[in-house]
Amino acid sequence: MFDFGKHLKTVRKSRNLTQKQLAESIGASESGVQNYELGTRKPTFDMLIALADYFDVSLDYLVGRSDDPKRR
Repeated sequence: MFDFGKHLKTVRKSRNLTQKQLAESIGASESGVQNYELGTRKPTFDMLIALADYFDVSLDYLVGRSDDPKRR
């Protein structure tokens, strides 16, 4: 099963971002990003779109449906 939190953390770290920096950039709280990464909360559709737009990746890539970050 796909681990969204682990994937989000990998993508975030690949951009050398802290949870706080990511949260500020997408209009979320730092604890919200922490909860997404820990798997204790799932992001809303709007937050998924904000994350995909911020990282410039497809939603399919972000949620584990594709290995290609640019697949649209």
